[in-house]
Amino acid sequence: MNLLSVDTISEATGKLKKYAELISPGTENAGLIQAVGRILASDLSSLENIPPYRRSIVDGYAVCSQDLGAASDMLPTFVRITGEVTLGKDSSGLSSGPGQGVYVPTGGEIPEGADSVVMVEYCEAFGDGMLAVSRPASPGENIVQPGEDIHKGELLFRKGRKLCAQDIGTMAAAGITSVPVYAPWKLTIISTGDELVPPEAVPGPGQIRDVNSYTIAARSLEEGLCVNRMIAVKDDRESILKVIGQAKEDSDIIVISGGSSKGKKDMSSELIEASADCGVITHGIAAKPGKPTITGFDQSSRTMFIGLPGHPAAALMVFEQILIRIWHDMTAQPEERVIRAKAAANVQSAPGRRTFQLVRLTENDGIEAVPVFAKSGMISPMSRSDGYFVMSENQEGVRAGDPVDIHLWT
Repeated sequence: MNLLSVDTISEATGKLKKYAELISPGTENAGLIQAVGRILASDLSSLENIPPYRRSIVDGYAVCSQDLGAASDMLPTFVRITGEVTLGKDSSGLSSGPGQGVYVPTGGEIPEGADSVVMVEYCEAFGDGMLAVSRPASPGENIVQPGEDIHKGELLFRKGRKLCAQDIGTMAAAGITSVPVYAPWKLTIISTGDELVPPEAVPGPGQIRDVNSYTIAARSLEEGLCVNRMIAVKDDRESILKVIGQAKEDSDIIVISGGSSKGKKDMSSELIEASADCGVITHGIAAKPGKPTITGFDQSSRTMFIGLPGHPAAALMVFEQILIRIWHDMTAQPEERVIRAKAAANVQSAPGRRTFQLVRLTENDGIEAVPVFAKSGMISPMSRSDGYFVMSENQEGVRAGDPVDIHLWT
């Protein structure tokens, strides 16, 4: 029997990463809305103070705090109203000296001479432009100072940050309209199998809907990658080679799902060998699930190949552990989101192989990881799980109550 000669996941990732450096992602500028979900390609600092002027955080009256003394409901302090700040208008001509008060709306600029703002709830206007203030104020009360939110030169975001909606708002406030981001790798995703039909089709006898193309494409888009095409192809060598040839012209990565083990029609290794001038780099990893994984590289077209198992959960986890991890490394992204939990049950590992165990998280005197067991080819366990934990090649398993690190899907 011709068995696969396997690499560890670390070895397979390390080998492929050396070739990935030949297609290191470039950078491009993106507008604010277009930058959502993209990866920042350099550190980003503010070019100005936010806010640029002293502003009020309440509707009230800007006053000199020392004027108010021990003002109270029983013994209010009277000041003279000398003006009103209008939002969006120049208020440089207004001032609030001793014994004076100027009305300021929320967000309005504090006039010269004032050092605090008293909320309107504690103020009452009287005739002849006088204002009764029924509580004292301390210097700086209800005022945001220039640069108190963000000061000029402050680091906003580090290189490698995946930009979200909140980040876009911060950049808009700082007057940043364009940011350098990494240009995404472009993928072609090929699912192989005579039994595959698209999701909109009603499967006939012996047929199943294509799951892996959609799972891998969706995960790629979540990571900010670009999916050029996703296509299901029959188990026909020439048909697959034709699709691979087209993909090499415009894709950085070709993902082939299925056809990577030693079955009669499993030909991914042969196809990658025929299509990649550097040949097959890894054929088989010491992992369960995911052993029949293949990687390769074509230097002439600068295209990276990864052949994934047909098992949906295995395909997603291998894609995550190898390709997504390389993408993160190449774009200076932080480690994936991992939380600590305790195992809810005993779980055995596969001797000599890194073993992945799907789990769902519950609260039971802390966070508990409940194993989600799945037979080969089952789809629903992925959606029922929140993530997975990893048992090393030399680990026999985990016992109920043992701490485990959960790699979250999102």
